Amino acid sequence: MKQFLKCLALGLTLSFGAGAAAAQTTQLRALDSDYSAASWKAVGRIDFGRNAFCSGTLIAPDLVLTAAHCLYQPGSSNLWPTDIIEFHAGLRDGKAVVSRKASVAAAHAVFDPTGPGDARNIAHDVALIRLAEPISTYEAPPFYVHDDRIAPGPVSVVSYGRGRANLQSRQKECQMIARDGDAMIFDCDITFGSSGSPVFSHLNGRGRIMAVISGMMEINGQKRSVGMVLPQRVAELKSQLNLQVAPPTAKVRRITVGGGNNRSGLGAKFVKP
Repeated sequence: MKQFLKCLALGLTLSFGAGAAAAQTTQLRALDSDYSAASWKAVGRIDFGRNAFCSGTLIAPDLVLTAAHCLYQPGSSNLWPTDIIEFHAGLRDGKAVVSRKASVAAAHAVFDPTGPGDARNIAHDVALIRLAEPISTYEAPPFYVHDDRIAPGPVSVVSYGRGRANLQSRQKECQMIARDGDAMIFDCDITFGSSGSPVFSHLNGRGRIMAVISGMMEINGQKRSVGMVLPQRVAELKSQLNLQVAPPTAKVRRITVGGGNNRSGLGAKFVKP
Protein backbone atom coordinates (compact mmCIF):
# COMPACT_ATOMS: atom_id res chain seq x y z
CA MET A 1 0.00 0.00 0.00
CA LYS A 2 1.18 3.54 -0.60
CA GLN A 3 0.70 4.14 3.10
CA PHE A 4 3.45 2.23 4.81
CA LEU A 5 4.48 2.18 8.44
CA LYS A 6 8.16 3.06 8.49
CA CYS A 7 9.62 2.22 11.87
CA LEU A 8 13.03 3.62 12.74
CA ALA A 9 14.98 3.09 15.97
CA LEU A 10 12.44 0.71 17.49
CA GLY A 11 14.71 -0.50 20.25
CA LEU A 12 13.96 -4.16 19.48
CA THR A 13 16.20 -6.62 21.26
CA LEU A 14 18.51 -8.42 18.83
CA SER A 15 18.07 -11.83 20.39
CA PHE A 16 19.83 -13.86 17.71
CA GLY A 17 23.51 -14.01 16.88
CA ALA A 18 25.25 -12.78 13.73
CA GLY A 19 25.12 -16.21 12.09
CA ALA A 20 21.63 -15.70 10.68
CA ALA A 21 22.48 -12.32 9.22
CA ALA A 22 25.55 -13.78 7.56
CA ALA A 23 23.54 -16.44 5.72
CA GLN A 24 22.73 -16.14 2.04
CA THR A 25 20.13 -13.53 1.05
CA THR A 26 19.01 -13.56 -2.58
CA GLN A 27 17.80 -10.75 -4.83
CA LEU A 28 14.15 -9.78 -5.33
CA ARG A 29 12.92 -11.16 -8.66
CA ALA A 30 9.72 -10.55 -10.64
CA LEU A 31 7.40 -13.54 -11.07
CA ASP A 32 6.91 -12.70 -14.73
CA SER A 33 6.00 -16.09 -16.18
CA ASP A 34 3.13 -18.53 -15.66
CA TYR A 35 5.57 -21.10 -14.34
CA SER A 36 7.25 -18.85 -11.76
CA ALA A 37 3.92 -17.44 -10.53
CA ALA A 38 2.01 -20.75 -10.43
CA SER A 39 2.68 -21.52 -6.76
CA TRP A 40 1.80 -18.04 -5.51
CA LYS A 41 -1.75 -17.46 -6.80
CA ALA A 42 -3.06 -17.00 -3.26
CA VAL A 43 -0.87 -13.91 -2.83
CA GLY A 44 -2.59 -10.88 -4.26
CA ARG A 45 -3.01 -7.14 -4.22
CA ILE A 46 -5.64 -5.52 -2.03
CA ASP A 47 -7.01 -2.32 -3.57
CA PHE A 48 -8.56 0.40 -1.42
CA GLY A 49 -10.22 2.45 -4.11
CA ARG A 50 -8.08 3.62 -7.03
CA ASN A 51 -4.98 5.05 -5.38
CA ALA A 52 -3.97 2.82 -2.47
CA PHE A 53 -3.03 -0.82 -2.16
CA CYS A 54 -1.42 -3.44 0.07
CA SER A 55 -0.30 -7.02 -0.38
CA GLY A 56 -2.36 -9.84 1.12
CA THR A 57 -2.71 -13.62 1.15
CA LEU A 58 -5.55 -16.12 1.23
CA ILE A 59 -5.48 -18.26 4.38
CA ALA A 60 -8.94 -19.71 3.69
CA PRO A 61 -11.21 -19.55 0.64
CA ASP A 62 -12.87 -16.41 2.03
CA LEU A 63 -10.16 -14.89 4.29
CA VAL A 64 -7.29 -12.58 3.31
CA LEU A 65 -4.46 -11.87 5.75
CA THR A 66 -2.75 -8.46 5.65
CA ALA A 67 -1.41 -5.69 7.92
CA ALA A 68 -3.74 -3.73 10.20
CA HIS A 69 -2.44 -0.30 9.18
CA CYS A 70 -3.51 -1.02 5.61
CA LEU A 71 -7.16 -0.65 6.63
CA TYR A 72 -6.76 2.99 7.69
CA GLN A 73 -7.16 5.85 5.22
CA PRO A 74 -4.12 8.11 4.88
CA GLY A 75 -4.44 11.49 6.52
CA SER A 76 -7.79 10.53 8.07
CA SER A 77 -9.27 9.11 11.24
CA ASN A 78 -11.43 6.72 9.21
CA LEU A 79 -11.12 3.14 8.13
CA TRP A 80 -11.50 2.47 4.43
CA PRO A 81 -15.14 1.72 3.56
CA THR A 82 -15.48 -2.02 3.25
CA ASP A 83 -17.39 -1.78 -0.02
CA ILE A 84 -14.38 -0.30 -1.88
CA ILE A 85 -11.93 -3.02 -0.74
CA GLU A 86 -11.14 -5.59 -3.45
CA PHE A 87 -8.69 -8.49 -3.45
CA HIS A 88 -7.00 -9.54 -6.71
CA ALA A 89 -5.49 -12.99 -6.28
CA GLY A 90 -2.31 -13.64 -8.26
CA LEU A 91 -2.47 -10.27 -10.01
CA ARG A 92 0.09 -10.14 -12.82
CA ASP A 93 0.32 -7.65 -15.68
CA GLY A 94 -3.04 -6.21 -14.75
CA LYS A 95 -4.85 -9.58 -14.81
CA ALA A 96 -5.89 -11.43 -11.67
CA VAL A 97 -6.52 -15.14 -11.31
CA VAL A 98 -9.73 -14.08 -9.60
CA SER A 99 -10.99 -10.90 -7.91
CA ARG A 100 -13.38 -10.55 -4.99
CA LYS A 101 -14.96 -7.69 -3.05
CA ALA A 102 -14.73 -7.59 0.74
CA SER A 103 -17.76 -8.16 2.94
CA VAL A 104 -16.17 -7.24 6.29
CA ALA A 105 -12.68 -6.34 7.49
CA ALA A 106 -11.07 -6.13 10.92
CA ALA A 107 -7.77 -4.67 12.07
CA HIS A 108 -6.59 -6.17 15.34
CA ALA A 109 -8.29 -4.31 18.20
CA VAL A 110 -4.99 -3.83 20.09
CA PHE A 111 -3.21 -2.19 17.13
CA ASP A 112 -2.89 1.57 17.56
CA PRO A 113 -2.39 3.43 14.24
CA THR A 114 -1.26 6.53 16.15
CA GLY A 115 0.95 4.64 18.59
CA PRO A 116 4.70 4.14 18.64
CA GLY A 117 6.45 1.81 16.24
CA ASP A 118 7.45 -0.47 19.08
CA ALA A 119 7.46 -4.24 19.40
CA ARG A 120 3.98 -4.38 20.93
CA ASN A 121 2.35 -2.41 18.13
CA ILE A 122 4.19 -4.33 15.42
CA ALA A 123 3.07 -7.59 17.04
CA HIS A 124 -0.57 -6.52 16.57
CA ASP A 125 -0.29 -4.97 13.09
CA VAL A 126 -2.45 -7.71 11.61
CA ALA A 127 -5.83 -7.67 9.84
CA LEU A 128 -8.26 -10.07 8.21
CA ILE A 129 -10.60 -9.35 5.32
CA ARG A 130 -13.56 -11.63 4.69
CA LEU A 131 -14.48 -11.86 1.02
CA ALA A 132 -18.05 -11.49 -0.19
CA GLU A 133 -17.65 -14.76 -2.10
CA PRO A 134 -15.07 -17.50 -1.46
CA ILE A 135 -12.34 -18.28 -3.95
CA SER A 136 -12.15 -21.94 -4.92
CA THR A 137 -9.04 -23.83 -3.87
CA TYR A 138 -8.69 -24.90 -7.49
CA GLU A 139 -8.24 -21.29 -8.56
CA ALA A 140 -5.98 -20.18 -5.69
CA PRO A 141 -5.17 -22.68 -2.91
CA PRO A 142 -4.78 -20.85 0.43
CA PHE A 143 -1.64 -20.96 2.53
CA TYR A 144 -1.56 -22.19 6.11
CA VAL A 145 -0.31 -20.05 8.96
CA HIS A 146 2.97 -21.31 10.43
CA ASP A 147 2.24 -22.69 13.91
CA ASP A 148 5.52 -24.46 14.64
CA ARG A 149 8.58 -23.15 16.44
CA ILE A 150 10.28 -20.03 15.08
CA ALA A 151 14.03 -19.96 14.66
CA PRO A 152 16.45 -17.55 13.00
CA GLY A 153 17.30 -18.39 9.43
CA PRO A 154 15.96 -18.42 5.88
CA VAL A 155 12.47 -17.28 4.89
CA SER A 156 11.00 -15.93 1.65
CA VAL A 157 8.66 -13.06 0.78
CA VAL A 158 6.19 -12.54 -2.09
CA SER A 159 4.98 -8.97 -2.49
CA TYR A 160 3.74 -6.10 -4.59
CA GLY A 161 5.25 -2.65 -4.21
CA ARG A 162 5.96 0.76 -5.63
CA GLY A 163 7.27 0.37 -9.17
CA ARG A 164 5.95 -3.20 -9.40
CA ALA A 165 2.32 -2.75 -8.40
CA ASN A 166 1.02 -4.98 -11.21
CA LEU A 167 3.45 -7.85 -10.79
CA GLN A 168 4.33 -10.16 -7.93
CA SER A 169 7.96 -10.24 -6.88
CA ARG A 170 9.63 -12.90 -4.80
CA GLN A 171 12.74 -12.92 -2.69
CA LYS A 172 13.57 -16.61 -2.61
CA GLU A 173 15.71 -16.35 0.48
CA CYS A 174 16.15 -13.68 3.10
CA GLN A 175 16.78 -14.01 6.82
CA MET A 176 14.90 -13.67 10.07
CA ILE A 177 17.66 -12.10 12.14
CA ALA A 178 16.11 -11.02 15.45
CA ARG A 179 13.06 -11.28 17.66
CA ASP A 180 11.59 -9.33 20.56
CA GLY A 181 8.56 -11.13 21.97
CA ASP A 182 6.11 -11.50 19.09
CA ALA A 183 7.90 -8.95 16.85
CA MET A 184 10.57 -10.05 14.38
CA ILE A 185 13.21 -8.38 12.21
CA PHE A 186 14.10 -9.57 8.70
CA ASP A 187 16.63 -8.47 6.09
CA CYS A 188 14.03 -8.93 3.33
CA ASP A 189 13.81 -6.39 0.49
CA ILE A 190 10.55 -4.48 0.88
CA THR A 191 9.17 -1.09 -0.15
CA PHE A 192 5.93 0.91 -0.25
CA GLY A 193 3.08 -1.46 -1.11
CA SER A 194 4.78 -4.40 0.58
CA SER A 195 2.71 -3.92 3.74
CA GLY A 196 0.85 -7.13 4.47
CA SER A 197 3.16 -9.28 2.34
CA PRO A 198 3.51 -12.88 3.53
CA VAL A 199 6.81 -14.05 5.00
CA PHE A 200 7.08 -17.78 4.36
CA SER A 201 8.83 -20.51 6.28
CA HIS A 202 9.82 -23.57 4.25
CA LEU A 203 10.36 -26.22 6.88
CA ASN A 204 7.86 -28.81 5.67
CA GLY A 205 7.09 -28.75 1.97
CA ARG A 206 4.82 -25.92 0.80
CA GLY A 207 5.52 -22.61 2.50
CA ARG A 208 3.57 -21.52 5.55
CA ILE A 209 3.02 -17.90 6.53
CA MET A 210 5.35 -17.06 9.42
CA ALA A 211 4.57 -13.32 9.49
CA VAL A 212 3.21 -10.43 7.46
CA ILE A 213 5.28 -7.35 6.71
CA SER A 214 4.39 -4.49 9.04
CA GLY A 215 6.97 -1.93 7.99
CA MET A 216 10.65 -1.14 7.74
CA MET A 217 13.30 0.25 10.03
CA GLU A 218 16.99 1.09 9.91
CA ILE A 219 19.75 -0.52 11.96
CA ASN A 220 23.22 0.96 11.54
CA GLY A 221 22.14 2.51 8.25
CA GLN A 222 20.76 -0.75 6.84
CA LYS A 223 17.12 -1.19 5.88
CA ARG A 224 15.34 -3.96 7.72
CA SER A 225 11.74 -5.20 7.60
CA VAL A 226 9.57 -6.10 10.57
CA GLY A 227 6.74 -8.54 11.12
CA MET A 228 5.02 -10.54 13.83
CA VAL A 229 4.22 -14.02 15.16
CA LEU A 230 0.80 -14.92 13.79
CA PRO A 231 -1.17 -17.84 15.29
CA GLN A 232 -2.66 -16.07 18.32
CA ARG A 233 -3.26 -12.82 16.41
CA VAL A 234 -5.10 -14.66 13.62
CA ALA A 235 -7.28 -16.53 16.13
CA GLU A 236 -8.17 -13.23 17.82
CA LEU A 237 -9.02 -11.64 14.48
CA LYS A 238 -11.27 -14.51 13.49
CA SER A 239 -13.20 -13.90 16.72
CA GLN A 240 -13.45 -10.20 15.84
CA LEU A 241 -14.83 -11.02 12.41
CA ASN A 242 -17.32 -13.52 13.80
CA LEU A 243 -18.57 -10.90 16.23
CA GLN A 244 -18.36 -8.23 13.53
CA VAL A 245 -16.36 -6.08 15.92
CA ALA A 246 -14.48 -3.18 14.33
CA PRO A 247 -11.42 -1.70 16.07
CA PRO A 248 -11.52 1.88 17.38
CA THR A 249 -11.08 4.52 14.67
CA ALA A 250 -8.30 6.57 16.24
CA LYS A 251 -6.96 9.62 14.48
CA VAL A 252 -4.07 8.69 12.19
CA ARG A 253 -1.19 11.16 12.31
CA ARG A 254 0.94 11.52 9.15
CA ILE A 255 4.31 13.23 8.96
CA THR A 256 7.10 13.12 6.42
CA VAL A 257 10.65 11.89 6.77
CA GLY A 258 12.65 14.52 8.60
CA GLY A 259 9.78 15.62 10.82
CA GLY A 260 7.31 18.44 10.46
CA ASN A 261 3.57 18.37 9.99
CA ASN A 262 3.38 18.11 6.21
CA ARG A 263 1.30 15.24 4.93
CA SER A 264 2.94 12.85 2.55
CA GLY A 265 1.15 11.84 -0.61
CA LEU A 266 2.16 8.30 0.30
CA GLY A 267 0.12 8.51 3.48
CA ALA A 268 2.91 6.83 5.40
CA LYS A 269 3.70 7.29 9.03
CA PHE A 270 7.36 8.18 9.34
CA VAL A 271 9.70 8.72 12.25
CA LYS A 272 12.92 10.65 11.80
CA PRO A 273 16.01 8.45 12.25
